[in-house]
This record gives sequence, C-alpha cells and structure tokens, in this order.
Amino acid sequence: MRLAEYSLHYYRLRYDRPVRWSDIVEEFAPMMLLRLVADTGAVGVGEITVKPTWCGATARSLAASIEEMFVPLLRTLNLDDPLTVRAALDRIPENLAAKTIIDNACWDLFATQHRQTLWRSWGGRRDVKLSWAVTRQAPAVMANEAADMVSRYGFKTLKVKGGQGFETDMRGIREIRAAVGDGVQLYVDANGFYRAEEASDYAKTLADAGITYLEDPCPLSPDTTFRELQRESPIPLLVDFGCWSPRDASLFMAQGAKALSIKPGRFGLSYCRSMQDIATSSNCGVVIGLMGESALGTLTALQFASALPDLALPAELTWFLAMSEQILTEPLCVADGQIRLPDFTGLASLIDWKSAALLDDSL
Repeated sequence: MRLAEYSLHYYRLRYDRPVRWSDIVEEFAPMMLLRLVADTGAVGVGEITVKPTWCGATARSLAASIEEMFVPLLRTLNLDDPLTVRAALDRIPENLAAKTIIDNACWDLFATQHRQTLWRSWGGRRDVKLSWAVTRQAPAVMANEAADMVSRYGFKTLKVKGGQGFETDMRGIREIRAAVGDGVQLYVDANGFYRAEEASDYAKTLADAGITYLEDPCPLSPDTTFRELQRESPIPLLVDFGCWSPRDASLFMAQGAKALSIKPGRFGLSYCRSMQDIATSSNCGVVIGLMGESALGTLTALQFASALPDLALPAELTWFLAMSEQILTEPLCVADGQIRLPDFTGLASLIDWKSAALLDDSL
C-alpha cells in the first residue's frame, strides 16, 4: 500500500463538568484525528489527545510536524507493515505525538486492508474489563461520583486521583470506601505530586487503607532511588510518566518495576506491543492506562487491551464516559464493569464525518 491522501482534524469534545487534572482544569477534551487513505482505497485513522503537558505538542505544532516531516516520509514507504513504518518514523528523533497518531492510523489501515479488526487478528477477547478514574475534587464529591459510576456501570475497580495532600487524599479514600463498599478495588495515582522522601510513607499509609497499587507517588526514574522505593513499598508502584519508550521500559525492569502503565494513545500500538513483551519477560504487571481518549481513541486502546492474556488491573479506558459529545455514529456501552468490542471494518466506518465537532475543525 502507498499513501494516496491524508487529512487532519482538530476538535474539542465537551465534558459533563469541568475536570481538574494535576496541571489544568478544562471543560473540553482537545483531540486530533489523522485520516490516511491508501492507493488500495483502504482508510486508517488515529486519534491523540492534544495537550502540551501530556504529549509535548499543541494542535498547530503537531499538524506542522506531521505535514512537514512525516507525510513526505510516508509517501516514500510501503504501508503494508506498521512495524516497518514505525521503524522508519523513528529515524526522525523526538516527535512522539506525531509518531503515535501515525502509528495507530497505520495499524487501523492494516486492519481495514485485511478486512479484520485488530482485536480479532491479535486473538483478543471480545469482552474487556474496565475501571473508572475518580479525578481530583472535594472528598465528598469524589465519593458521590465513585458511588454513582459503580452503580451505573458496575465497575469493580476505581482509580483514585491523589496528590491533594496526605490528609485530603486519605479523607477521599475513606469516603470513597464508605460509599462503594469493600467489594470495589481501589488504587491511587498521585501524578508525581509528592517528594521522593515522602513517597515511602505515602505508600505505607495507602497500603494500610487497603489500596492495592500506587501510581507515580513522586517523579519516577529508572534508577537506584526507584529500586529502593519499590523495595520499601508494601504495594506495587505503577510506573507511568517516567516511561516513554521500550528502552525506558527495559530500564525500569532492570530496577525491579512491578507494574507498568502502557498507553496506546501516548506511545502508539507498535511501541505498546514491544513494552508489553518487555514487561511480560520480567514478570512485571501491565495496566492499559488512561490518556483522555474519546470513544474513537478508546477503541484503538481497547483492541490492544483485549489481546493481552493477563492485566494487573482492568483497563483504564472509560474516560469517554465523562464527555457529553462524541464523533462516533453509535455509542460505546459499558455494563457490569466491562465493554463488548464491536466488529467493524476500520475505525473510519464508525465515525460520523458530519458531526458538529468535526465540521468545526480549524486549528
């Protein structure tokens, strides 16, 4: 296959309520979609959440890097094998966001050309277990949201966003536990909020409260400080923001990492498959992490999650439920804490190309 044409689409999907992340409060989820059309007529699409502190790019800078550096390269390549395409992309340093959206679009192009969903070609399960992320709010509000999401969607696992200070974090956990009962697993993501010297005590306090995993208690690097912190922690540390590539994954494995967050929306499917192999060979647990995806990006990540035999935690791929707008023709439905993957011939076939969000796609 050769690249015949492409298009980029920027859109923002409204949230049901303002969302407080570790670095920003926002009312919309900003997205970029890449559409690739091959000379065979096959179409592949990829989506990425466009936030500078998440992916290192704005919509304009991402569009410029794709159009000026990577599209000319893609025009010289045979697109039949996404792994070969990704290797060619990596000859240009940095620009992970551009490589991620192209990589995911090429895998979707591959699936469309072969007329089979990725999750089926990879031998995946149709039903994927999921968790919900309770973002930073007042503890009582977090508890009410947790109870509502468990009641509405049957989640058996909740990811609790910490990093509001020890006292507030613990009050939130106590109130969430009281609201959802003992049958729901809780783990915490502090988004690197605490200092390294505080992280060990934080982990022990959370373990005493029944928390099962702790993600990024402080900024993590694959060094002896991390090894010692994991050794002292009574619960596994889930590595997220300090790991950006298969090489980083190998370095964390060498320092005794017990759990790794892998994100198709941050790394691309090719990197994710390599990172999963590295983690598995080191008996390190894998979690398919949240990247703020819409329902479209969620389908890309869900297909990867469905093909993994053992996950340390249910996939964090439900953030689309926080949005009041989507660009798919049919909604994704979550029930009993899981989702049933649809059969489709390429993601482009599921997109409402006349949706209001896509029609107002100026950068």
